[in-house]
Amino acid sequence: MNQTMSPERVRTDVAEMLDCDPAEIAPGENLVDLGLDSMRIMVLVERWRAAGAATLEFPDLAEQPELAHWTTLLTGRAA
Repeated sequence: MNQTMSPERVRTDVAEMLDCDPAEIAPGENLVDLGLDSMRIMVLVERWRAAGAATLEFPDLAEQPELAHWTTLLTGRAA
């Protein structure tokens, strides 16, 4: 989706929203179960749109709230 996004950036941004260390997030763990609510997902959507993922929509992330899925969606690479 975006050539300027990196797996590290996705992981770091998610960790910031969860107020945790990026290494604590397992790629397949449900981010909602970790405390990521819809408002924080929207913040990430807006942040990543501004970074170049112009076609990103809330359902793209909410339907499968896993770091691995988001990383592949945004970067085309594994988490």
